[in-house]
Amino acid sequence: MGYRIFDHTADLGVEVNAATREELYGGAVVALFDLLTEPLLVRPETVRELVVDGKDPADLLVNFLREALYLWNGEGWLVKTCAVRRADARQVTALLHGESFDPSRHRIKREIKAVTYHEATVEPGGDGWKARIVFDV
Repeated sequence: MGYRIFDHTADLGVEVNAATREELYGGAVVALFDLLTEPLLVRPETVRELVVDGKDPADLLVNFLREALYLWNGEGWLVKTCAVRRADARQVTALLHGESFDPSRHRIKREIKAVTYHEATVEPGGDGWKARIVFDV
């Protein structure tokens, strides 16, 4: 599993690859927070459960990442890891481990304002799954 950044005018595009659908959604959350902060400095002190629905896999990915981003933007909570317990075409259930932002230990690398539908895709590809997502920065 991994991700790469792709060129996108004025925004930040990310492509995530994984062996399974569960790893794909979990990897997308980890990529989001890796772009946002230094993940090595985040401790897995508390757990949050997210259960998110979508009308199709791309809508589900956008909704899932929006909920995860809200943990930061709305609650000041950073994600260290994401363990997806279940993922199908219309619902993801995941446990996110992380902690509240501590300005003495954490550094925010860039502001991510929103997760967009622009170019959002989730599809089987090669030896697993592939997703593309664009973040408004």
